[in-house]
Amino acid sequence: MIKILIVDDQMILAEGIKSVLETCPDFKVLGIASDGAEAVAFTGKHKPDVVLIDIRMPNMNGVVATKRIKEIDDKIKIIILTTFDDSDYILSAINNGASGYLLKDIGSTALIDAIKNAYAGDTILPSKIAKKITDAAMMVSSDKEIKLKRNYNLSDREVEIALMLNDGFTNRQIASAMKLSDGTARNYISSIYSKLGVEGRSAAMQKIKELV
Repeated sequence: MIKILIVDDQMILAEGIKSVLETCPDFKVLGIASDGAEAVAFTGKHKPDVVLIDIRMPNMNGVVATKRIKEIDDKIKIIILTTFDDSDYILSAINNGASGYLLKDIGSTALIDAIKNAYAGDTILPSKIAKKITDAAMMVSSDKEIKLKRNYNLSDREVEIALMLNDGFTNRQIASAMKLSDGTARNYISSIYSKLGVEGRSAAMQKIKELV
C-alpha cells in the first residue's frame, strides 16, 4: 500500500485528485495539505511514501517544501503536480530532491502510473518537461562550452552532460532528461571524469566552475 499526501491550495482540485487516486487499490490517501508549511508538518507526523505537491502556494511554496520534506526523510518520494512548466521551477524542484514533475493536464491513468513508478525509484519527467530541462541546461555561457571542448576534448553530448553535472543533476536525472539508459549515462560521466582528469563529481564540478 502506497501512502500519499496531496498538497494543493485549491481544495476542489485536491479533492478531485484524491478521488482519482482512491480508484487505485494500491493507494491510500493519508490527507490533503493546503500549503507547503502544512505539508512539512503533516509529513513529520505521518510519514507518507509519496507527496504530490503543487508549486505556487501561500506560506511555503512547493520547491521549499520539497527541500524540507527531504530533510525529514530522504526516502519520501515527491512529485510536483502543477500548471507551471517554467524551467526555473523545474530545475529548482529537481535539484531540491523531487522525483518528478508533472503537469495537471495529465490523465488519470498516467498519474496513477507515475506515482507507482516514482515510488519504485524512477524519475518522472514527461517529454515536454525533459526538453525544458535539456534546453535550460544548454542555456549557459557558450564560452564555457567552447573551453570544455577545446581544453578537454569533450564531445557535444559530453559537454551537455558536464553542464548538467555542474547544475547538480544526479546520474538518473541526467539519464531521464537526455533519454539515455542509466548505464549509458554513467559511461558518459566516467568519460567526462577521465577527460577532466578528476575522480569524482565534486572535483568535476569544481573544474567546470573554474572555466567561468
